[in-house]
Amino acid sequence: MVALSFDYTDTEQIKARGIDPETVKSQIEIFKRGFPFSKLVRPCKLEDGIKSVQKNDFERLITKYSRAASTSRAIKFVPSSGAASRMFKLLLSMNSRHSQIDEKYLFDLAKNEDSENRDFAKFINEIKRFAFYDDLKSVMSVNGLDIEFLISLGKYKKILDCLLNSEGLNYADLPKGLIKFHSYEDNSRTAFEEHLVEAAAYVLDKNRVARVHFTVSEEHKDTIRSYIEEVKSLYEETGVRYEITFSTQKGSTETLAVDLDNKPFRDNDGRLVFRPAGHGALLENLNDLRADIVFIKNIDNVVPDRLKQESNTHKKVLGGYLVELQEKLFGYLESLSGNNVNDRLLEEISDFARNELSIVQSEAVEKGSKKERREFLFSRLNRPLRVCGMVRNLGDPGGGPFWAEDGDNTVSLQIVESSQVDIKSSEQASIWRASTHFNPVDLVCGVRDYLGEPFDLSNYSDPNTGFISVKSYDGREVKALELPGLWNGGMANWNTVFIETPLVTFNPVKTVFDLLKEEHQCW
Repeated sequence: MVALSFDYTDTEQIKARGIDPETVKSQIEIFKRGFPFSKLVRPCKLEDGIKSVQKNDFERLITKYSRAASTSRAIKFVPSSGAASRMFKLLLSMNSRHSQIDEKYLFDLAKNEDSENRDFAKFINEIKRFAFYDDLKSVMSVNGLDIEFLISLGKYKKILDCLLNSEGLNYADLPKGLIKFHSYEDNSRTAFEEHLVEAAAYVLDKNRVARVHFTVSEEHKDTIRSYIEEVKSLYEETGVRYEITFSTQKGSTETLAVDLDNKPFRDNDGRLVFRPAGHGALLENLNDLRADIVFIKNIDNVVPDRLKQESNTHKKVLGGYLVELQEKLFGYLESLSGNNVNDRLLEEISDFARNELSIVQSEAVEKGSKKERREFLFSRLNRPLRVCGMVRNLGDPGGGPFWAEDGDNTVSLQIVESSQVDIKSSEQASIWRASTHFNPVDLVCGVRDYLGEPFDLSNYSDPNTGFISVKSYDGREVKALELPGLWNGGMANWNTVFIETPLVTFNPVKTVFDLLKEEHQCW
């Protein structure tokens, strides 16, 4: 442990956040030594870590899931604290660089080979295709501005100001979930609203109740709660009733910032600076739900109604696959918990663990006694379960499915991000590049054990995963510590199944220009 002591004021500040001072000291040690890289063995491919579900199995799996959902077992969990500022990064840059964006400038943009300039010209030329156009037009009108007249004159500065800043829609300071994504004949929907519509399709119980949990930022919690409370009645007109809950990232999951010499970073008042530790911190929010079957999907990955049926069908297929696996798992665990497992049943369970859950037994276990094999299988099967949709990799940045080496020299299925890979190693870089599939964050999780009790999910994460990044604080560089990602290290020791799903299940909105793609147009 680092030889570091905090004074009384530091200690009180740390404890006020619900953090143990020793935990903070251990974080500084991580800054010094870094995180170990994941050891990739090979990429997961179809029939080698990734399973395919045949269409003639859909009906059986959907029926099985629907029966489970009808008993109020399912909930949708949506990480939704992401800021929309990243969506509008290019527009913010253009707005700050140019005090007056005029018609001549736009004409020059159209001829300019610079991609940012071309994108800005596209934004102006296609602005009426955005679902937020009517809102923008309306708020500008209130301010005495005519958006169409300004466009005809080539006066674009006021348009950007009213879109991005507090004088108008203030989109640059809103969470992404409050941005209008899709325009329908009679209304436009935010990402939050699209998630409500989706929830009614696949987490509805027999009483027509759909349960949704949003993780939100403390800053926007009240705004989001008020907005959803205001609009949900529109979606309850179909007879659906929503039970919507919220949580924020806990202060106790934030991590200490350090300077470039790995010394605690302090603000201008001499106080320690803490930073959010990434989406891996949401493992505690998920744990607190004490739920049963949980669908996890990012806030920006939604499609308009015309594409929802296919996407929702695959959600139910994943749910049915999980329920079917649970039925077998729970039966086997009941048997393993006793002492009357014969050799034939033990072999059957071993085959199930290997073929269905990709659990690889070490040579020592395989050659061990019957008691050792039984205890190994019980410990490996009695874990949270996740069934993860995987799409074909078309070059999107992000993680993917791999066979990775564990600490005991066995291998397991893992979702791995590029930051976890030693790209300087030609062998590891080659394995990374050979990946055929991509993680769209399309998970359904079983978080109760065979006795119906919630797992303590913190017991199944890998604290040795994560990454260190360099950020800016008041113009000074700081190093920030990211906790194990929710679906990376946070779920590293779960039982995992990868299922190939179609590309329609992955249509995220990372920039405002993604909203112009055909998949986000409503007709």
